[in-house]
Amino acid sequence: MSPARYYFSIFMRRFPYFLIVATIVSAISISIAMTLPPTYVSQMRLIVESPRIAGNLAASTVTTTPFEQLQIVEQRLLTRPVLLDIARKFEVLPDATPDQMVTELRIKTNTRISSGRGQANLMTITFEGRSGKIAAGVLNEYLTEILKLDVSYRKERASDTLEFFEQEVDRLGAELDRRSSRILEFQNENSGALPASLQFRMAQQGALQTSLQQTDQQIFSLQTQREKLLEHYNTTGQIGTVGQQPQTQAQQQLRQLRNQLDNKLGVYSESSPQIKLLRAQVARLEEVVATEQASNTTASSAQTGNSTLDLQLAQFDSQIAALEDQRAVTEESLNKVTLTIDQTPANAITLAELQRDHTNIQNQYNTAVARLASASTGERIEVTSQGQRISVVEHPSEPTTPTGPNRLSIAGGGTAAGILMGLGLVVLLELLNRAARRPEDLIKKLDVWPIATIPYVRSPGEVATQRLVWTMVILAILVGVPASVWAVHTYYLPLDLIAEKVIDKLEVYW
Repeated sequence: MSPARYYFSIFMRRFPYFLIVATIVSAISISIAMTLPPTYVSQMRLIVESPRIAGNLAASTVTTTPFEQLQIVEQRLLTRPVLLDIARKFEVLPDATPDQMVTELRIKTNTRISSGRGQANLMTITFEGRSGKIAAGVLNEYLTEILKLDVSYRKERASDTLEFFEQEVDRLGAELDRRSSRILEFQNENSGALPASLQFRMAQQGALQTSLQQTDQQIFSLQTQREKLLEHYNTTGQIGTVGQQPQTQAQQQLRQLRNQLDNKLGVYSESSPQIKLLRAQVARLEEVVATEQASNTTASSAQTGNSTLDLQLAQFDSQIAALEDQRAVTEESLNKVTLTIDQTPANAITLAELQRDHTNIQNQYNTAVARLASASTGERIEVTSQGQRISVVEHPSEPTTPTGPNRLSIAGGGTAAGILMGLGLVVLLELLNRAARRPEDLIKKLDVWPIATIPYVRSPGEVATQRLVWTMVILAILVGVPASVWAVHTYYLPLDLIAEKVIDKLEVYW
């Protein structure tokens, strides 16, 4: 027997096993192909439009890139609450659990974002449903939700930015007021020792020092004259009359100060510290001269003995006392002015620190105000939908022709798989069978040469019984397998969901 005839005889002997496997797999695949419900796919396309107002004129404060904007919308769209609302509204899976609804919608929803340099940013969304109405309805809900999410996201971002800068302006304004109050309080507390009046106080200090020196000279001169008068009287016992005496020291000083005042008025104004000081000295000496004249008049009317000497000594003493009082006042003023001058450097440093902090806060406040204006403009742009936004290029439409499943491919593929599995089973059985079935096998295993081989011949009854059995088995397969598939699909779980679960399990394992 040739090898071809031998292998063909083996195949025919194992043909029932081949037929059972091929029939079962083919029946299952054909049943699934006929049982799977039709699916309809609806599609929509979205695009990210550029702002309607040029950025150099008025810019939005929401600086999300178009690609990022589409990704944000996509992730927010596929959240559990949104998908559950849509699934319940259109009864995508009426009898399924919430988890199954969410999983089914995420599987049936397909999103694709296309972008590139110099290209528009597009998003294509498709949904596969058991009817065209459901597919189009779900996509329309997607579209409504996407536009709502996009607008709310951009408005929230713009409003949050505006609210932040409003709070920042209020905070910096309050801080600026506090710093201004601190500067004003410091200036009021140190009004006489501020850097702005340092030159005036230094000039005042010089005038007071000059006046103090002049007063000391006048006191020294009066004391010298008094000592000479006493020395002359003690030596000669005589003293000239009052009428013969020259002008008193106070009168001489008054004449000199009036001359100085006239000269100074040609140079300085009435508000000059030196003019004010000279006028004060003139007024004081005028009072002294008036007092001397009144005393001379009284003494002249009642002078006896040494009254002339006493009168002149009294004049000297009164002049010296007046000058000493004037010197004390001048020295006190000089000490005060000197103290304020000494305090000025420290006050200048403190004031500079306060003003520097105030300037820094002022700059921050100005920046915040400018940014608040930009944020207000950006918020207005988003409220009026003048900024970057998502618009529809292709609206969802209700498909009239199912796009799946491909029943011919499922049935043909399942049949081909059944044939291959049947052939595989035949090959496996032959590989596992080690019995001798040809003369060559006897020669190879027993090393003997057979005279002849007699095949087993079945009786007509055995052949009829065997054919009846195989026919009943095949009929049971052809009827039972589709019925089982239909029962599982109808009473347990739709076949498409079973297939998705199997695919999910395989993906997890892999």
